[in-house]
Amino acid sequence: MTEIIQVSTTTDQRGEAERISREIVGKRLAACVQITGPITSHYWWKDKLEKTEEWLLIIKTRKEIYPQLEEAIKKMHSYETPEIIAVPVSNGSKEYLSWIENETGV
Repeated sequence: MTEIIQVSTTTDQRGEAERISREIVGKRLAACVQITGPITSHYWWKDKLEKTEEWLLIIKTRKEIYPQLEEAIKKMHSYETPEIIAVPVSNGSKEYLSWIENETGV
């Protein structure tokens, strides 16, 4: 079976989260994107402690198309350095993982 990953990114605009989600699912770079928020993020940026209200995108996809997914997110994202983190899915229902594989088959 294909390796499945879960990718996360955040944005400070709900509309941007929706736009990124529609685009990557539409291009079949993701089988599913869930948007949650607003959440509060605390982080260092350019030597300053920041606090931002953000929306979290949780993206389900195949590991082999991660480079295209990352490129697409970067092209649409308003952040200079967006969070784009991928973690392997070590277990899941066979049917759901197969669905992700089928829906991201380009």
